[in-house]
Amino acid sequence: MSRPFTLLEDLCEHALSMGADGVEVEYQDGREWVYARQGNTAVSFASFPGSSVDAKELRDNLHRAHKKPLKTVLAGQAYVLNVRITEEFGEEVFTVDIKRPARPDPAAAPKFTKTQGQYLAFIYNYTEIHGCAPAETDFQQYFRVSAPSVHETIKTLQRNGLIERVPGQARSIRLLVEPEHLPRLTRMRMSAPG
Repeated sequence: MSRPFTLLEDLCEHALSMGADGVEVEYQDGREWVYARQGNTAVSFASFPGSSVDAKELRDNLHRAHKKPLKTVLAGQAYVLNVRITEEFGEEVFTVDIKRPARPDPAAAPKFTKTQGQYLAFIYNYTEIHGCAPAETDFQQYFRVSAPSVHETIKTLQRNGLIERVPGQARSIRLLVEPEHLPRLTRMRMSAPG
């Protein structure tokens, strides 16, 4: 099942579309105000009544991302959302840095699950044979899995910085793992119902 896209992610994606590199959220006059930040300049682009469901969800998202940075895909690119909390006039002010994840050291073997390794090996082998990246239907046919399963695994690979994709462009998967770190490709079969 797909991880839900949070209100924080939606707001950060909107801020990116405005050319911002971060978001600030502060409570003022009974409302949660959301600002797109670029350097020292901030522009308000959303606000929610302080007692609304959206304001509560946003604060929850911010507190979770403060405890553990959020890896996500915004506008087709992998990002990490880091949240800092400060206090001004007795109220919490949240500063969200929207950053591209650090490129893994190509010499270091990346961590991935067995299934993710097979998807990565499939991308590598398919691209070597066909001269282009596989489509999601190619994964479905090879691994005999559902379209949602393939889509979620591809999103996870991208969120974990193992692949890149160009938004809106078919067959644009680019492997970010060195071939020597890939497992041998085997045909994974689903177990028979029984």
